[in-house]
Amino acid sequence: MTPTLYLASASPRRRELLTQLGYSFSQFSVDADESQLPGETPLVYVERLARLKATSGISMGYQDAPVLGSDTIVVLGQQALGKPKDKNDFMVMMQALSGKTHQVMTAIAVAGTERILSRTVITDVTFKPLSEQEIEQYWQSGEPQDKAGGYGIQGLGGRFVTQLSGSYFAVVGLPLYETDELIKAFMAGVDE
Repeated sequence: MTPTLYLASASPRRRELLTQLGYSFSQFSVDADESQLPGETPLVYVERLARLKATSGISMGYQDAPVLGSDTIVVLGQQALGKPKDKNDFMVMMQALSGKTHQVMTAIAVAGTERILSRTVITDVTFKPLSEQEIEQYWQSGEPQDKAGGYGIQGLGGRFVTQLSGSYFAVVGLPLYETDELIKAFMAGVDE
């Protein structure tokens, strides 16, 4: 049976969230260059990556159903913080986020062979002041290594969050309401 949708992401978190929406889907991984282009703003960058992942799925032959691509970045000021390269990179990120409000931008894109729709959801997240010991212990947990901005709000990293304004699910990696609305609009042939 052909799925209603394809998810162009290997993320188990995105799989769980898309499952909550009740769609029949197949998941695959996309190997895309996720480097930020010179002069590219975080907003343009995250949306370009989501669109790239969705259209890459079409190019890979997933053409019998729409392809959903998504990307999440953590932004402090105008700087996008990716996944930490190593422990030192992680320590610098956490010290920069400590006691401050940052933005989490999650872009979603739905593509077919003829068209693509996309949307970006921005959530403000505030961290408590972090001690060096808390940062070190968090690194040792193993959780931060594959997370944008070096933390997972749905895991141990959630204990650092004092305030959130926007979509919790977007911070996890897939905004439920906006994703559902975008898929419905795409399926109905509506251009946003």
